[in-house]
Amino acid sequence: MKRFLCVLILIAVVACSAFSQAGSQNGRIRELTGDVEYKLEGASNFVRASAGDTIALNTLVSTGFRSTAIIEIGGTLVTVRPLTRLSLSEIQRTETSENVNVNLQSGRVRVDVNPPAGARASVRVQSPSATASVRGTSFDFDTVNLSVDEGRVIFQGNAGPAVIIDAGSSSFIVSDTTSADPANVIIAALLPPPPLGTPPAEVLSSSTSTDSTLVEGDFEFRF
Repeated sequence: MKRFLCVLILIAVVACSAFSQAGSQNGRIRELTGDVEYKLEGASNFVRASAGDTIALNTLVSTGFRSTAIIEIGGTLVTVRPLTRLSLSEIQRTETSENVNVNLQSGRVRVDVNPPAGARASVRVQSPSATASVRGTSFDFDTVNLSVDEGRVIFQGNAGPAVIIDAGSSSFIVSDTTSADPANVIIAALLPPPPLGTPPAEVLSSSTSTDSTLVEGDFEFRF
């Protein structure tokens, strides 16, 4: 009888632990510099943030001039750049997966996705003009400009084909709402500046379609 009760208690402890992890709906401010504030859902005022503070769902985080914050969400680190506002709209964590949605209202973020061994992470960054779906990579994104440090990106504007952006390359949305081919971005950077009084040359968008099949380690932008 005692052995049976011990087994039941052990099962209950394991179940509670798994439920707690799966139901975790919070991030944590790992570190910060400068003026960082947050406003809880339903609150009317911002409060000053400190390292170690919990960031619950729909909490609005705001950074001031020359201020940054690093928010840790399981295996994902979101570095909030100066003059940025964002909130966490979804956090779902289990032993084998992490799903995080970030609502980027303005400014710029860096996302580093490093799930623990055996786990799969999916991070979505949404802004007024774009959505980035991420699986295991590092990038900087300000709703228009994209720079990739690790992994591969499938980047697409409202018009034109998608372009593949590999690590070390960048792209952006040009005036015709297409995504700039990373090769043309590099060429444009090597050209001499135009004469004074003349507008800069427009970076050409991608003129040919690329393979847009997502594979592990890719993420996709759609504007």
